Amino acid sequence: MVEVEKLSLTSLDVSAERIDQLRHLFPEVFFEGKIDHDALHRALGQWIDPGKERFGLNWPGKAECIRVIQSPSVGTLLPAPEESVNFDTSENLIVEGDNLEVLKLLQKSYYGKVKMIYIDPPYNTGNEFIYTDNYREGLDEYLKFSGQVDAEGYKTSTNTETEGRYHSKWLSMMHPRLFLSKNLLRDDGVIFVSIDDNEVHNLRALMNEVFGEENFVANVVWQKKYAVSNDDPGIAPMHDHIIIYQRSERFERNLLPRTEKQISRYTNIDNDPRGDWSSDNYVSNKSRYERPTLWYPIRHPKTGEDVWPEESAVWRYSQEKHSQIELENRLYWGPDLIYKRPRLKRFLSEVQDGIVPSTWWPFTEVGHNDEGQKETAALIGPKVFSTPKPARLIRRMIEIGTGKNDLIMDFFAGSGATAQAVLDLNKEDNGNRKFILVQLPEKTDNKEYPTIAHITRERVHRVIKKLHDADAGRLDLNGAAKQDRGFKSFHLSSSNFKVWDGDAAKVADVGESLALFTDNIIAGRSQNDILFELLLKAGFPLTAPLEKLTLAEKEVFSVDNGKLLICLDKELTLQVIEVMVARGPRQILCLDEGFKGNDQLKVNAVQTVKSRNRREDSDIVFRVV
Repeated sequence: MVEVEKLSLTSLDVSAERIDQLRHLFPEVFFEGKIDHDALHRALGQWIDPGKERFGLNWPGKAECIRVIQSPSVGTLLPAPEESVNFDTSENLIVEGDNLEVLKLLQKSYYGKVKMIYIDPPYNTGNEFIYTDNYREGLDEYLKFSGQVDAEGYKTSTNTETEGRYHSKWLSMMHPRLFLSKNLLRDDGVIFVSIDDNEVHNLRALMNEVFGEENFVANVVWQKKYAVSNDDPGIAPMHDHIIIYQRSERFERNLLPRTEKQISRYTNIDNDPRGDWSSDNYVSNKSRYERPTLWYPIRHPKTGEDVWPEESAVWRYSQEKHSQIELENRLYWGPDLIYKRPRLKRFLSEVQDGIVPSTWWPFTEVGHNDEGQKETAALIGPKVFSTPKPARLIRRMIEIGTGKNDLIMDFFAGSGATAQAVLDLNKEDNGNRKFILVQLPEKTDNKEYPTIAHITRERVHRVIKKLHDADAGRLDLNGAAKQDRGFKSFHLSSSNFKVWDGDAAKVADVGESLALFTDNIIAGRSQNDILFELLLKAGFPLTAPLEKLTLAEKEVFSVDNGKLLICLDKELTLQVIEVMVARGPRQILCLDEGFKGNDQLKVNAVQTVKSRNRREDSDIVFRVV
C-alpha cells in the first residue's frame, strides 16, 4: 500500500511544538529523542537541586493541567449559517462550546493573530461553576453537558470551601485556558482579565507564570458600583480588578481620546497665533536644598520686582531654559499680569494626541454594573443575564489595546458585550475591528433563551440591527458600508471523520484498504461541515475566502485565493490531481476514500506533486484525510 501524508485531525500539539523549538535552540540536550533535564539546566548556565524549595505557584491538580494542555483536541466546529448574520462574508465568529476545546482547535489557524483578548471568567464565590475540573474525558465532557451524548454520570464541578479545594479548582480551570490563549496573541498583543478580590492575588501569580512577570502591565481598579449596599454585613465592595499583561515588550498602549470637557480647558484668551493653550504649574515639588540650581529670582513683568519660588517648591526649569521660555512668550502671569508667580502656556497643538490611561476607572467614565444590566435589558429583556459588563468598560480596553483593523477575542463571552463594544467603536471611528466570541451553552431558566450561548448570539443580532436602523436615512454611509456587521456561528462537536487506530492505517492488503476508507465520514455531516474542519486542521482561519471551482469535471474548493485546494470527490482522477497541482497551491487535500484503494493512482498523484515541486522549485504539500 502506498503511504500518502495524512492530514492530522487533531488540534496543534502544543507540547510537540515547544519540544521542536527547544530542539532547534538546544540540540545538545536531547539524547535518544528525549530531553536530559540536567543537560538543559547546564545549557542555560544554571543548576537546580531537585530537592531545593523554589518560589512559585502550586496547587493540587496543577500537574493534570499540564497534561490537559498537551492533549490535542479531535473535535471540530460545525458551521451554523441559519444562526449567523452575513455568514458568507463576515469575518466575525461566535462559537458555542467549551472554550478549552475551542482554544485548542483554534491553535493552528489563529496562532499569533489576535491583537487583544478580554475575558470575564467565572468569579470564585464559593458556589458551583459549570466548567468541569475533570478533563480526562476532554470533548466528551462537553458533549455530555450540551446534551449531544447521554448525560448520565456527568457531574459539574462543585467549588465549596469545605472540599478543601476552594482556590485549586478555579486555578485548574483557568491555567490551561490562559496558556492556550497566550499562543493566540500576537507578539504585540495584550490580554485584559476581569476579576474580584477573591482570586486577584492568585490570578496575578498565575499570569506571572503563564505570561512572565516582566510582561505585567497594570492592575486597573474599576468602580463597578455607584452606591454602597446598605444591607451589606461587612465593608461593601465597590470595585473589581482588571489585570493586564502584554504578550511581549512589543506591545504599545494607545492614548485615550480627549473628552469635550478636557478639550474645553484649552482656550486662547490672548489671541496667541499658536492657537488654544492651557496653563500649567511653573514650580516643582523639590526643595532648594534638593535642587539648588532651580532656586533663582524671576523679574515680574508688571512690578519689576524679583520673584522667588518657595524654598520647598523651586522652579521646574533651569535659568537657561527659563530664558528661552520667556523669549518664546510661554509665560502666563494671569489677566492683567496679576499673578505673583508665572504659569506655563501649553499649546493643544503641541501636546500628545490623547491622554495617558490610568489604573483608576471610575463609573462616570466606563459605566457600572447597573448600566450593564440596563444595556442588556434594552436589547434582549430584563434579568436575562445576571452579570453583564457595560460595553463602555470593554470599549475602554479596546481603545487602549488595539488599532482600527485588529482582531479581538473573548472566550468567556457571556451576553456578548465585547461584540457590542467592537461594533459600536467601529461605527464611531469607521474602524473594521473583528471579534471572536466563545461561549459554553450553559443552561438557563429562560424558555426563550435556553442557554447562555443563545443570549450571546441574540444580543449581537440585535446590536447589528440597531446599528443598521440608526444608519437608515443617512446620506453618507461609506464608513458603515465598509464595516463588518455580521458573524459566522459555529458549534463545537466531534470530528466529521472517524478516527482510525494507527495500526489499522498500515494494512497492506488492498481489499482491507478498500474496507478501511469506504466510510470514514460520520453520517449526517454536510459538505460544509467537512470543509470547515479541513480549514481548521490545515491551519486556515474559519473566515478564509472560499470559492467553488470545476476542475477536470470535478468540484474543487479554493481557499484563500488558491493557497489551499480541497477535492471531496469520492472518485478521484489523475486529471483533477494534475489540474490542481498546475495551479500551484500551498496545499492540496483529498479524501482517501476518493482513491478507492487504487495504489497506482496514489503513486501517480504523489509523483505529479513531486515533479512540480522539483520543476518549479515549489513546496506543494499533498495530503489525504
